[in-house]
Amino acid sequence: MSTLATLLTTAGLLTAAGAVESAMHRFRLRKIPTRIHVNGTRGKSSVARLIASGMRAGQIRTCCKTTGTLPKMILPDGKEYPVFRPSRANVIEQLRIVNTAVELESEALVIECMALIPYLQWLSENKFVRATHGVITNAREDHLDVMGPTEIDVAKALCGMVPVGGKLFTAERDHIGIFSDVARDRGTELIAITEEDVAAISDQDLDGFPYVEHAENVALALRVCADVGVDRQVALAGMHAAKPDPGAMMAFEMDFFGREINFVNGFAANDPESTERIWKMALDRYPHVKRRVAVFNCRADRPDRSDQLGRVVASWPQPDHYLLIGSGTYIFGRAAERAGLDPAKMSFAENRRVDEIFENVIELAGESSLVMGMANIGGIGLDLVRYFANRSQFKKFE
Repeated sequence: MSTLATLLTTAGLLTAAGAVESAMHRFRLRKIPTRIHVNGTRGKSSVARLIASGMRAGQIRTCCKTTGTLPKMILPDGKEYPVFRPSRANVIEQLRIVNTAVELESEALVIECMALIPYLQWLSENKFVRATHGVITNAREDHLDVMGPTEIDVAKALCGMVPVGGKLFTAERDHIGIFSDVARDRGTELIAITEEDVAAISDQDLDGFPYVEHAENVALALRVCADVGVDRQVALAGMHAAKPDPGAMMAFEMDFFGREINFVNGFAANDPESTERIWKMALDRYPHVKRRVAVFNCRADRPDRSDQLGRVVASWPQPDHYLLIGSGTYIFGRAAERAGLDPAKMSFAENRRVDEIFENVIELAGESSLVMGMANIGGIGLDLVRYFANRSQFKKFE
């Protein structure tokens, strides 16, 4: 057989094998009647957990997979297991998640979109999930190196996972026109969460969470649960009882040899708008402290995020000091100085161990302080949260 013939035969066999695997995957998908694909800039892990917990409370056998702070597979009994990754994150793992959900005889699968590249977002939906319900939490300025350069481009990129012939739920308002056009093109019903829906989430509803949960997220999750037949109060009770994502906003208060240190985990909110919002929330909660320290966890592989935050922090309510940890801290520092931030207010703890960072915080904190982590939960950010959590008293952030 000639080389050309061999190549053609091999290509034909591979194509046939791919077609068979694709058909088998679609067959497996049909065994899961309700498939909910969750995407967005902020809050998608939280919303995925809320929807799944509400559905479980409604006696719908539900699996959930999140890719937030730590990738987790949540089984129908609520138990969580880490998602095994032999190498870097890859959208192909969604196939394994579907297979597992089928093996567990799930009636529903809530799965967080893990793709950033616009084409891969489309691939995830069209080939791997084929959702009955799409969910887009919001569209904000983040991952602009992949989905940018503007927030409008981010909104368009997120639309890659809008299902065909299904339903799309969103709490986004600024770019609702874009979502509407795409939904119409794909024959999908658009269900937008209104200001009235958000206002209907009472303080009592939010008080049931042991961490900070946003009314928009709860309203969005409740609307999806209602669509699959779960009563509002039943769903809400399930959400209150669910385990939060490790990156959820929480406060840890400690007495360190007579020093009052209040540590707020805001690492997971890493776009400028969300970060400024929770910084102001933290300042409102601890108005009595004498020192305020902002800890920014930078990542060399997220230079755009460091530059974005550095350019805007000078316009926020000012802390007494900025502690820069992680890697690529100079990117944040350079952008912040150019924006008018006093460089004397910045300390660099590049690639330091978590115990060394803790000592830096203690030196900056004084007798009473608010210390808040921002920018990135990955790497040393999560380690620092655990370090404080193991030495503090947890307090519900209100």
